[in-house]
Amino acid sequence: MEHILMGEYDVIVVGAGHAGCEAALASARMGKKTLLCTMNLESVAMMPCNPSIGGTGKGHLVREIDALGGEMGKNIDKTFIQSKMLNTAKGPAVHSLRAQADKHKYHVEMKKTIEHTENLDLRQVEVTDLIVEDGKVCGVETVTHTWFKADAVILATGTFLRGKIFIGDSAFESGPNGLAPSNLLAENLRKHGMKLRRFKTGTPARCLAQSLDYSKMQEQKGDDVVVPFSFMNDKLGENQVSCWLTYTNAETHRVIRENFHRSALFGGQIEGIGPRYCPSIEDKVNRFADKERHQTFIEPEGLDTDEMYIQGMSSSLPEDVQLAFYKTIPGLENLRITRPAYAIEYDCIDPQDLQLNLEYRTIENLFCAGQFNGSSGYEEAAAQGLMAGINAVLKITGREPLVLGRDEAYIGVLIDDLVTKGTNEPYRIMTSRAEYRLVLRQDNADQRLTDKGYEVGLATQERYDRYLAKKDAVAREVERLENKFVGPKEADEFLIAHGTTGLNSKVSMAELLRRPQLNYTDLAEIDDETRPELSSHEITQLEVQIKYEGYIQKQMNQIERYKKLENRKLMQDFDYNQIEGLRLEAAQKLNQIQPASVGQASRISGVSPADINVLLVYLEKQRRKAE
Repeated sequence: MEHILMGEYDVIVVGAGHAGCEAALASARMGKKTLLCTMNLESVAMMPCNPSIGGTGKGHLVREIDALGGEMGKNIDKTFIQSKMLNTAKGPAVHSLRAQADKHKYHVEMKKTIEHTENLDLRQVEVTDLIVEDGKVCGVETVTHTWFKADAVILATGTFLRGKIFIGDSAFESGPNGLAPSNLLAENLRKHGMKLRRFKTGTPARCLAQSLDYSKMQEQKGDDVVVPFSFMNDKLGENQVSCWLTYTNAETHRVIRENFHRSALFGGQIEGIGPRYCPSIEDKVNRFADKERHQTFIEPEGLDTDEMYIQGMSSSLPEDVQLAFYKTIPGLENLRITRPAYAIEYDCIDPQDLQLNLEYRTIENLFCAGQFNGSSGYEEAAAQGLMAGINAVLKITGREPLVLGRDEAYIGVLIDDLVTKGTNEPYRIMTSRAEYRLVLRQDNADQRLTDKGYEVGLATQERYDRYLAKKDAVAREVERLENKFVGPKEADEFLIAHGTTGLNSKVSMAELLRRPQLNYTDLAEIDDETRPELSSHEITQLEVQIKYEGYIQKQMNQIERYKKLENRKLMQDFDYNQIEGLRLEAAQKLNQIQPASVGQASRISGVSPADINVLLVYLEKQRRKAE
């Protein structure tokens, strides 16, 4: 049957989850005519799992998305119902903002933003195939025998590709949240030579708030002062809900153990590999048999619904077993389930088949993002979507790609880990994955990345001007504090009252601020000069710069050494078998991934330090020959 041309675009994005939304918005805001395709408009920015944005490591990604000009931070600021800064007892490198979202409102606000964005068309349509000519993508076909032409295509299919849901011994084809799966596209991607594999994730049950006994749980309130995700916001509204903490117990574990044989996970029905850092409750009970209890948070799904999310309790056990083990948990004895827990299996690619700009190696102008790349999490998806959108536009306009280094952003760590190291399970960002996390803090994401977002044409002039003003305000106030001195007469009474020792001689206000007992606001008591009005973002930035100056400088020195290897660029489409002395495994891995630099080559599994030395010797010989 002949396909009818329905439109011509610069960029087409397939999938409107968190990756697809960021990709499409980035492309359109950079001036390209963009089409965002989704099988169901209700799936735009859908939260099929937890009703939250941010968290440890993930909060850093959201701040970086925002600094570059993305939407996730602004959208959660509009729709949060509780906000909390995590890890405040630890250093600033691991402070991470997390906000509970009103799930439905989050979807509505993102959809509204997309509908009102210039250059962007949102369309409910099932894409079933890519149109590839001479190794280059040039459009997509749909289930209704139409096609759309494009210079670049971004695949952000989430968990929809051949999605299959498991609840006990029941298994059926489905996407998340009961939406239809995408089967034809999965089949056709294989025809184009794309190697697909199966991953698995899951989600807990939802229950009615009115069926819970909160007197048996610990209330978890939000912070007194709400900190925005977006650097475009200084203040937000107040927290509107509480979450609740309870625990599993020996009886919970007994019910689960006695029904291991009824779990799809242990019964062999699931072939996909699940996430190590977000296991199902039966997996936790099996793997951590010595643990007496596991915590579970009860989280509201929104203000206009009575549904509560039972966090940390995903499962593929049958519904009767789910009900039995949930009811053993304090506060859940009388719960009424509205949606059962389930596991979902789906197709994704090996991210080592991508280049660092997220372009597929063997199909030009085809970019990939999100869970399709083997990651897990809304934030990881959105970060990749943003970078895929930016790089698709840069590619079709003949500009150099934007590739963030591991020293520049958690986004750089995320993408480098996926593309260079690969993953055998759904990948999740964590602060421990970043070597230079003291300089990759969430408070300075705008300082690190707004320049880059502005240069590529994504960060707005308003955002750029705001960033410059903040940068200048912080620099001027740091300089003032370094040059403002106080002595024992002015400061001793104040210092002793704040639990710290008095002075022997005059010291700068900056030196006082380095004391752990004091913060910038405290020092106002002994500061007789007029202080500038700084935002909460600016105060945090200033405090960290002064308090951790020595540690930051030490890390900057490490980064300088790292950059020497990153700046040693390698040839593309090069046959590493011709380098004498390179081990066979190393040559095979280097040929597969075609690293952009010696630094990237050194992070490839199977490439040893000895192999890198051989590579460096070869490069030096080639340099001398060229001279």
